[in-house]
Amino acid sequence: MIEAPPKEPRELNASDGVRVELVSLGFTTPRGRVEALAGMSLRADAHEVLAVVGPSGCGKTTLLELICGLQTPDTGTVHAAPAALMPQRDLLLPWLSAIDNAGLALRARGVTRNEARKVAAPWLERFGLAPFEHTRPAELSGGMRQRVSFLRTLLAGKPVLALDEPFAALDAITRQEMQGWLAHVLASEPRTVILVTHDVEEAVMLADRVVVMSPRPGRTVSEIDITLPKPRRRTDASVVELRERALAALGADT
Repeated sequence: MIEAPPKEPRELNASDGVRVELVSLGFTTPRGRVEALAGMSLRADAHEVLAVVGPSGCGKTTLLELICGLQTPDTGTVHAAPAALMPQRDLLLPWLSAIDNAGLALRARGVTRNEARKVAAPWLERFGLAPFEHTRPAELSGGMRQRVSFLRTLLAGKPVLALDEPFAALDAITRQEMQGWLAHVLASEPRTVILVTHDVEEAVMLADRVVVMSPRPGRTVSEIDITLPKPRRRTDASVVELRERALAALGADT
């Protein structure tokens, strides 16, 4: 039987990090060659939350796919512990309940439905979803769907979580609530996290370090260390200052 993640925070080690070194990757399309990444480098140490921000189309999703082993670079190297990808859309199966969607990663590894439900049930309670465990996705709010999607990613049991704009589709109020919720979950259940986001404030609120990417072909143009204690208040002067630094690195007028 496949073991589920333990109930208590697991110990991470140095091999649970991520290293991307001078990676380039392009694609051939009907309109010609598109270079997604060129000389892209970054690192995330074990147990670190690394946010990646950049303009649309700069290769952020491609970067996550490389880290998860779904793409192979043309040049450069990627060293990463096993990673689970949470895509931009929740991609919940509409005919399955919340608890069965949450347990999909376990089912894919050969765990029976009943065993997967036993593992997922206490996590749904932790995530505030116990009353909705038999509810189908169409009847869940956007925030609830994202929590189920994140739980599915977490139950994959990988030391690295690759989160691709997990809250981009939510309204502003729900997005702020989910950011606070994610910070709380990661404090109690640590993982190495690569968080791709367009939201610079979200990056500053959640991350230990922010990597800023250039327009396509993407590469790192700036790194910002976030040493503020968590949880953070978005109105604090230090948070505002760091947000402005990140926006300046992106070339955005403020």
